[in-house]
Amino acid sequence: MSRKRETMTQGKKNIIQALLEEYDIKSAEDIQDALKDLLGGTIQSMLEAEMDEHLGYQPYQRSENNNARNGRKSKSVRSKYGEMEIDVPQDRESSFEPQVVRKHQKDISNIEDKIISMYAKGMSTRQISEQVNDIYGFEVSEGLVSDITNKLLPEIEEWQQRPLSAIYPVVFIDAVHFSVRENNVIKKLAAYVILGDK
Repeated sequence: MSRKRETMTQGKKNIIQALLEEYDIKSAEDIQDALKDLLGGTIQSMLEAEMDEHLGYQPYQRSENNNARNGRKSKSVRSKYGEMEIDVPQDRESSFEPQVVRKHQKDISNIEDKIISMYAKGMSTRQISEQVNDIYGFEVSEGLVSDITNKLLPEIEEWQQRPLSAIYPVVFIDAVHFSVRENNVIKKLAAYVILGDK
């Protein structure tokens, strides 16, 4: 039985359009560079959230904990998109054991697709926690997953608030019709979806 090809959602089309504009993508190599940059930023945010969880407080917060942040150490890792530099947070007691990219781990090519898919699919914290368990073989709390995703929220919100283009040469309009009960009367309502394509 052949697998039915999934249609591209509006959200995915918007992400692709934003990537094309942000990275000025003209070739397959440009796509690889953009994905490498996005992956590096995602891993960096996850490492920072892991350090917050490890210390029990966020940067610039007061704490009774004697252990504290102690800069970052640059590390080169290989991915299927090429080699990239990440900055691994350090602590004074050297007790921080990162899980996203473990100490002495140089190759992360096996985790990239799953990390990217977690954000692209809009997964819940529980689903992401299960996915991380599947990737790394260890459990992470939903609180840690929330910390990781919260670090990315400002970037996501900035993208969502971007101004729309003044002109769209092609516009698609569609609607989903629902039967809704209101004051014991069933009414037909429609939810409209409008897509502008350049």
